[in-house]
Amino acid sequence: MNEILLELESIPWGLIAPLVIIQLILLVVALVDCFRHNNTNGPQWVWVLVIVFGGIIGPIVYFIFGRRND
Repeated sequence: MNEILLELESIPWGLIAPLVIIQLILLVVALVDCFRHNNTNGPQWVWVLVIVFGGIIGPIVYFIFGRRND
Protein backbone atom coordinates (compact mmCIF):
# COMPACT_ATOMS: atom_id res chain seq x y z
CA MET A 1 0.00 0.00 0.00
CA ASN A 2 2.84 2.39 0.77
CA GLU A 3 4.27 1.82 -2.71
CA ILE A 4 1.07 3.05 -4.29
CA LEU A 5 1.03 6.16 -2.11
CA LEU A 6 4.65 6.88 -2.98
CA GLU A 7 3.84 6.57 -6.67
CA LEU A 8 0.87 8.94 -6.31
CA GLU A 9 3.03 11.47 -4.48
CA SER A 10 5.57 11.47 -7.30
CA ILE A 11 2.99 12.48 -9.93
CA PRO A 12 3.27 16.17 -10.92
CA TRP A 13 -0.33 17.10 -10.09
CA GLY A 14 0.32 20.75 -10.95
CA LEU A 15 0.69 19.72 -14.59
CA ILE A 16 -1.95 17.01 -14.75
CA ALA A 17 -4.82 18.72 -12.87
CA PRO A 18 -5.41 21.47 -15.49
CA LEU A 19 -5.56 18.86 -18.27
CA VAL A 20 -8.10 16.81 -16.35
CA ILE A 21 -10.21 19.91 -15.67
CA ILE A 22 -10.09 20.94 -19.35
CA GLN A 23 -11.08 17.43 -20.40
CA LEU A 24 -14.05 17.38 -18.02
CA ILE A 25 -15.22 20.82 -19.17
CA LEU A 26 -14.98 19.77 -22.84
CA LEU A 27 -16.86 16.55 -22.08
CA VAL A 28 -19.74 18.31 -20.32
CA VAL A 29 -20.05 21.11 -22.91
CA ALA A 30 -19.96 18.65 -25.82
CA LEU A 31 -22.59 16.38 -24.23
CA VAL A 32 -24.90 19.30 -23.48
CA ASP A 33 -24.48 20.60 -27.03
CA CYS A 34 -25.09 17.14 -28.50
CA PHE A 35 -28.31 16.66 -26.54
CA ARG A 36 -29.59 20.16 -27.33
CA HIS A 37 -29.07 19.87 -31.08
CA ASN A 38 -30.80 16.93 -32.69
CA ASN A 39 -29.17 17.70 -36.04
CA THR A 40 -25.82 15.96 -36.02
CA ASN A 41 -23.76 14.47 -38.83
CA GLY A 42 -24.66 10.85 -38.17
CA PRO A 43 -26.56 9.17 -35.34
CA GLN A 44 -26.61 11.11 -32.10
CA TRP A 45 -25.85 8.02 -29.98
CA VAL A 46 -22.61 7.47 -31.91
CA TRP A 47 -21.50 11.01 -31.13
CA VAL A 48 -22.27 10.50 -27.46
CA LEU A 49 -20.01 7.43 -27.48
CA VAL A 50 -17.27 9.37 -29.29
CA ILE A 51 -17.51 12.20 -26.76
CA VAL A 52 -17.51 9.96 -23.69
CA PHE A 53 -14.93 7.38 -24.75
CA GLY A 54 -12.75 9.56 -26.99
CA GLY A 55 -10.81 11.15 -24.16
CA ILE A 56 -9.81 14.73 -24.78
CA ILE A 57 -9.95 14.18 -28.56
CA GLY A 58 -13.59 12.97 -28.61
CA PRO A 59 -15.27 16.30 -27.81
CA ILE A 60 -12.93 18.13 -30.19
CA VAL A 61 -13.81 15.70 -33.00
CA TYR A 62 -17.51 16.22 -32.23
CA PHE A 63 -17.20 20.02 -32.44
CA ILE A 64 -15.29 19.81 -35.73
CA PHE A 65 -17.19 17.04 -37.55
CA GLY A 66 -20.35 16.19 -35.57
CA ARG A 67 -22.21 19.46 -35.45
CA ARG A 68 -24.42 20.34 -38.37
CA ASN A 69 -24.81 24.07 -38.90
CA ASP A 70 -28.23 24.57 -40.45
